[in-house]
Amino acid sequence: MSAAPPVHTQPVLETLRPVVEEVVAPAAAEVDRAGTFPRAGIDALGRAGLLGLLSAPDVGGGGEGARAAALVIEELAHHCASTAMVVMMHYCAVPLIEAHGPPDLREAVAKGEHLLALALSETGSRSQFWAPVSTATPEGDRVRLDARKSWVTSAGEADSYVWSSRPLAAEGLSSLWLVPAATPGLSVGAPFDGLGLRGNSSSPMTGNGLLVEADAVLGPDGGGFDLMLMVVLPSFQVLNAAFSVGTMDAATTKVAAHATATRLTHLDQSLADSPVVRAHVARMRVRTDMARALLLDALQALEGGRDDAMLRLLEVKAAAGESATEVTDVAMRVCGGAAFRKEVGVERHFRDARAATVMAPTTDTLYEFIGRLACGLPLFEEAS
Repeated sequence: MSAAPPVHTQPVLETLRPVVEEVVAPAAAEVDRAGTFPRAGIDALGRAGLLGLLSAPDVGGGGEGARAAALVIEELAHHCASTAMVVMMHYCAVPLIEAHGPPDLREAVAKGEHLLALALSETGSRSQFWAPVSTATPEGDRVRLDARKSWVTSAGEADSYVWSSRPLAAEGLSSLWLVPAATPGLSVGAPFDGLGLRGNSSSPMTGNGLLVEADAVLGPDGGGFDLMLMVVLPSFQVLNAAFSVGTMDAATTKVAAHATATRLTHLDQSLADSPVVRAHVARMRVRTDMARALLLDALQALEGGRDDAMLRLLEVKAAAGESATEVTDVAMRVCGGAAFRKEVGVERHFRDARAATVMAPTTDTLYEFIGRLACGLPLFEEAS
């Protein structure tokens, strides 16, 4: 993701909050319960110009960068994690389209009329998404793509997918392609029915003889690894961290409200009158604010081109993800039996926080990379 100056957050929030309050938040519980894609919320975000937030002004976009995108994802995650994840993956793909996509597609994305998604994770490569096993082969004047993608957010709902494969002819680990959703041979697996993030339409996808034009390649053939590292990874890391911060902030807020409102009639006290409960809430608040502080520092490192930018980008998802699971675990403990009821709301954040941590690069993989940097070893060459 290219560096951008710090955004003035107030205009973004003023645009976002009516969409959240009127569309996203009211639908969140049903999206989770039924596992339905939050189409109404995504369409409303598109109409408000928020799907085009990262698109360039010359095609009608907002011209913003990572800081504005992180703000949107944190606020969405506070209310509906599934909507936040869909928008997050869209935002991760937009810089690729801005750099290498055709003008008409860039304009459609800027107008909020075209939803993007990443199709990088595969059954054969698992969390090492930068080294796909899927293939690209020439077929006449077009290119044939064959793959089994393990999980794709917005599967069957996005308008186009950023698709990875082995290079067509060049040296390198991978190439990236733009695959329209209507491409014959593209199919979606069984609907997702899992622990958390139940409405983001995350499912396996199969490409069986997908034929795309040769100019559908995004960047140079064989250049997919560099694009993943320099464009996709920075976006994904900071936005996933923003997702975790929004999730744990929501849990902390709800737990504090529950503790204050819950009366212990035999003691004529609230749950919040207990020093033990207040200490738990304080721990949640501290961990949330620590994760947000690291996120803000990572954004500053990215925007300023600091020497430690890569380290911060690797750290921020690992730290925020682990903090989110810890904070939501404490939330369940403080609320006790009430936490297992849907109306309190914390069990949804408990599930969503855990689902987000398994997205590649996983925390264990990030610790491997962070350890390499700390020990002065090559970051990706040997690890790949």
